[in-house]
Formats: sequence, C-alpha cells, structure tokens
Amino acid sequence: MKHVLTIAGSDCSGGAGIQADLKTFAAHGVYGMSVIVSVVAENTQRVIGAQNVSSTLIAGQLQAVFEDIRVDAVKIGMLPSQLVMKTVAKELKERKPRNIVLDPVMIAKNGFALMDSSLAQILADLVLPYADVVTPNIPEAEVLADMHITSIEDMQEAAIRIHGYGPSYVLIKGGHRCDDAADLLYDGNRMLWFSAKRIDTKNTHGTGCTFSSAIAANLALGKPIEKAVEGAKAYVTMAIEHALYLGKGCGPTHHFYDLYKNGLSR
Repeated sequence: MKHVLTIAGSDCSGGAGIQADLKTFAAHGVYGMSVIVSVVAENTQRVIGAQNVSSTLIAGQLQAVFEDIRVDAVKIGMLPSQLVMKTVAKELKERKPRNIVLDPVMIAKNGFALMDSSLAQILADLVLPYADVVTPNIPEAEVLADMHITSIEDMQEAAIRIHGYGPSYVLIKGGHRCDDAADLLYDGNRMLWFSAKRIDTKNTHGTGCTFSSAIAANLALGKPIEKAVEGAKAYVTMAIEHALYLGKGCGPTHHFYDLYKNGLSR
C-alpha cells in the first residue's frame, strides 16, 4: 500500500481540508496521514474562526511521520502564516519527499481569508520551489502571477509566471470561468488542457482540496503526471456530480460515491 501525507488545516464540518484529503486518499486505496497546521471552525455556510497550531508542534508532527513511515506523496494545503511556511519548507528541504502537490489555499468557499494575500510572495519564494505540482484556482493564480485572468491566453501567461518560481508543473484550475471546467497543465514547455462537463450545483465545498489530494494519491500510485491529473479530474467530477445536500450552504462533494457503488478497482 502507498502512503500519502497531507499538511493542511482542518474542517470540522468534514467537507474540506484535512478531512477531505483523508477521504480522498481512502477512496483511492492509499494510506492517509496528516499534519494539522490550523484548526478551523467552519460549516457549509461560513468560517467562524481559526487557530493556528504552533510551529513547534507542526515540526513535531512532521518528524513523527517521516521518522517512522515511508511517505510516497505529500499534499500541502492551507499554510496560514510565514512561520508555518518556513517550518514546512525546512522539513521539505531536509526530508526530500517525492510527489509534492501544493494547493495554495487562500480563500474559503464562502470568501473567508485563510491566508493573507500579502503572504503569497513568501509562499512562492519559500514553498513553491519544492513542489512537483502547484494547483491554484484562478483567483489564487491571479495573486501568485500578479495579473488579472480573463481569457485562455491569460491562464497561459499566469502558468508561465508561476512556473518561474520553481515547481515542475503548474495546474491552473478553470472552475471559476463561465465555460467548461477546463484546467491548464504547464510543464515549462507544453500547455495541456483537461476538460470536463460543468455541473450545475452549489455543492462544491472542498473541491480544490479533493482535486489536489487525488493528484497526490495518483502520483503515489505511480501514475505519470498527465494520467494523475486526468484521473483526479474524473474523480472530482464524479464527486461533484453526486454531491451531498448537507447543511444550509455549499454542501460537500461525495468522496465515496464510486467506492460505495463499485468497490475498489484492482
């Protein structure tokens, strides 16, 4: 069995963050581990508050995992402060794990800022160089690339700019555009597009976390990047299509729909 670590914030309502990551790992048949960097009080409607975990305890969690269990891939989500970024970057430099997928979480689905946009440059300088894949949505890509994105050409330019920070691959998610949900993967040379039907639903809580975690799981399973993204996109589309009508706001996706219906593929 492959082992995948998530470094992220929690979501007590279960739809995003660490909880979504671990569900996604389980649905892909890999063993999930977690390092919690922030405890977030949120539900489908709003974020009530968040409390960051101390850098000492974050480092301790990372040490506990890496000294004992092989790590085949790492998904990184919410990094809420400069100190947390420095702590994670230091561990990545020392531990040198493979298949690092960075989801640069900045804003919750309801608009609550999970990371001050002023920290975007620090994130780019400290953490992006260690990432194999970085997966910003369009608003996050606009911040990282310091530009507005209103067209396909803008997405391509933003991918080039973000790639300049050092990640091997940049995947800009097109879900915020009004056309088909097309995502752009850039490796420094090629621009590859991945499209899926747009599903008319408000229940998309945690889709970014789920997508990046699925990519990490697929990479851990030995899939090449294109197949990892393709499989992750198919998975998150399925999860959105069968999303759960829980709560009064944006409900969560259904991480286990296919698993409950068909069991694990072999």
